[in-house]
Amino acid sequence: MSGHSKWSTIKRKKGAADAKRGKLFTKITKEITVAARMGGGDVNGNPRLRLAVLAARSAAMPSENITRAIKRGTGEIAGGQIDELTYEAYGPGGVAFIMEVATDNQNRTISEVRFMLDRAGGNLAKVGSVAFLFSRRGMLRFDEAKYPEDKVLEVALEAGAEDVAADDGEVAVYTSPADLHAVKDAMEAAGLEPLVAELTMIPSTTVVCDAELARKTLDLVEKLEDHEDVQHVFANFEIPDDVMAAIQSS
Repeated sequence: MSGHSKWSTIKRKKGAADAKRGKLFTKITKEITVAARMGGGDVNGNPRLRLAVLAARSAAMPSENITRAIKRGTGEIAGGQIDELTYEAYGPGGVAFIMEVATDNQNRTISEVRFMLDRAGGNLAKVGSVAFLFSRRGMLRFDEAKYPEDKVLEVALEAGAEDVAADDGEVAVYTSPADLHAVKDAMEAAGLEPLVAELTMIPSTTVVCDAELARKTLDLVEKLEDHEDVQHVFANFEIPDDVMAAIQSS
């Protein structure tokens, strides 16, 4: 598991008490709007919209907010133009980053992202200079305490998943992007409810971090993820368990 995946798991376990709900709702609203604009407002006929609505419900977003975002995307109600962009970058220690952005002001967003990268010792990269290091995958995550790894593995393979991996109390199921919904539906039909269902980017190689590089990289990831225009951050770093434990205890 990459360090970023592990960090995402840790943050999720911290619970809703310290969640920045306003920014989270903003990000999800943008994703719903863009998904509806690209593929229509029918959740059953638009896989991307279906994932976005599932994320909204998991975050306890009010139903009226979801409906309004869908209608804005389909043009039923007025709303500002939201552009989707992908930034590629290098962070401290040569860690590769891909950032998926949804913004109504491209100049503002790229300026602010560049500033965060510069302060961390990184820089924006040319298109294509980082993307080849990652592959798009579907991912489902399950609570290992609730669903043992062998049970998840059995059901996942029958459902057509590509890979299963356990780490830090969770079991991750990986699929091709096209099979994500079919695998999710099959696993739910077998009684396994995922914590997360999403499309992700998996690195082909990773940069192994010592404590100093891990802290710098995690700090940059957290700052980028906190930006309301940055929908997803993917990075190819790996933090050994002993280093992660030292960071968590410090």
